[in-house]
Amino acid sequence: MATVQPAADDPFPSWFDSLERRQLADLEFAEVRRALQALTRWYVEKREARRGVRPGAALDGRGKRAAFALFYGPLHFLVVRHIVTELDAASTPMSGIVDLGCGTGVCGAAWALQFARRPRLIGVDTNAWAVSEAGWTWRHFGLAGKATRGDLSRVQLPGRENGILAAYVANELDAQPREAMLERLLVAAGRGARVLVVEPIARRIVPWWDVWARAFEQCGGRADTWRFPAGLPQRLRLLDRAAGLDHSELTARSLYVEGN
Repeated sequence: MATVQPAADDPFPSWFDSLERRQLADLEFAEVRRALQALTRWYVEKREARRGVRPGAALDGRGKRAAFALFYGPLHFLVVRHIVTELDAASTPMSGIVDLGCGTGVCGAAWALQFARRPRLIGVDTNAWAVSEAGWTWRHFGLAGKATRGDLSRVQLPGRENGILAAYVANELDAQPREAMLERLLVAAGRGARVLVVEPIARRIVPWWDVWARAFEQCGGRADTWRFPAGLPQRLRLLDRAAGLDHSELTARSLYVEGN
């Protein structure tokens, strides 16, 4: 099984404390709470209702950006860390991880931190603010890497001894680019890359999931559904309640293939 750090050495609490200080440096908690409520409404809307809205509009404004970083970032970190541990996806070394749609860098960090010898991270996102935050996240954890703003369809995907992560990104794509991403991920897996896809558990968000799952299983991969206790910091629990949510349990879907 993948090596799990002892609780006393868990980097999550100190990172969350630093993240909280960073995001609340010039904002009141009440401002972030209201922004999180608006951001959550955005995410629960059907994609069709948002069609034609400028990409990245969800993160307009300091409040929404802080809410995204301070709420969704830690949740995604915990989810990916759990999945990587359960999949034993850090049992053998990798030289690098390409994080597609890296956001604030938390998912790539969660995977990289499970290795004894940390792989280098390469992140790509369309949002300039997120790219900047990813750099801060990785520096905080002492991880080497670089995040850049770019088109996910143009990212060169590596092969053997490398990982590719697509966490909470495919559901934001339209059908054609999503299908193209699937094809590219499978080609990379055929060249030996480890590929991990993580998405929300709600079926309405990922109606295409069964197609992807069959494709991964046909090339030797696996599809899983996860539920596990959250154990959130107090401030995160307050935000959770403010958004009308209940993350006493964290959930996700994943696809994983070791590469051929």
